Amino acid sequence: MEADTGRIGIGIACGMAAGALWGLVFIAPELAREFTPLQLAAGRYLAYGLVAALLLAPRWAAVTQGLGRAEWWALTWLSLLGNSLYFVLLASAVQRGGVAMTSLVIGFLPVTVTIVGSRDHGAVPLGRLAPSLLLSVLGISCIGWQAIAAPGAGSRIDGLIGLACAFGALASWTTFAVHNSRWLARAGHVSTTDWNLLTGVVTGAQALLLVIPAMLIGARSHEAAEWLRFGAVVSGIAIAASILGNALWNRMSRLLPLTLVGQMILFETLFALLYGFLWEKRWPTGPEVAAMAMVTASVVLCISAHRPRRGDPAPAAA
Repeated sequence: MEADTGRIGIGIACGMAAGALWGLVFIAPELAREFTPLQLAAGRYLAYGLVAALLLAPRWAAVTQGLGRAEWWALTWLSLLGNSLYFVLLASAVQRGGVAMTSLVIGFLPVTVTIVGSRDHGAVPLGRLAPSLLLSVLGISCIGWQAIAAPGAGSRIDGLIGLACAFGALASWTTFAVHNSRWLARAGHVSTTDWNLLTGVVTGAQALLLVIPAMLIGARSHEAAEWLRFGAVVSGIAIAASILGNALWNRMSRLLPLTLVGQMILFETLFALLYGFLWEKRWPTGPEVAAMAMVTASVVLCISAHRPRRGDPAPAAA
């Protein structure tokens, strides 16, 4: 019992830290608004792939020895869903619809991942998670109401395109979160850190394919200062979010059940909002404060739902 509690505590701490680092991703498109989402994705993941390859190089043979075609195929699709495709869609959503709207839609990740995870063998019943999920939906609705009540300066068409991109990012990352968690359990011979670095190498290879279209589609000339800022933004996000954030997330994914993994994504939404307030140099509004309180309460209720109760069946033998 104490071991399980400690395991959950460490997993939650890793999830919070990952959310704090991933929240920075929502600000990156604003910091380098002169560049297209495709350019931002190519730059970020080239940097991610380079750093990952350098860290893996001394141990490449040992790390890849037990990997077969299935593992490499999984890494390819997970890299596309959780990195390349997801970030292009997210950056497009931020630039066209704003941070608040994008945070709203991505904030549904805990709901979608938890619902999918509730079908796993031995998962906490969905009925026990209902209060947590209800608070999550109410919190996200508050953010949505705020976004609708105070729309940005962009056109209605831009807003609709941004909304569609945000829902695309939601679908992409939901699929990634579920399958990445299952592959981490299946590939137990690979450490969470090495799995993340392998994902980085594959993502970097995919980013090489993005370079030419990124330089042609919607590109324009930039001054030296803009390129320096671009390099600093994509490199910083690659190290903070892709290397450190993903490593913490993978560690958490092996410590927590999938239904609780889904709730940890709420911290990304909270930190994205906080960073957005700092960027816009304003205090949160009433609905935004209420939303953050509900999201936090949702996580607490979900954690409580995962505590063993009297009468619960003993875990099945592996």
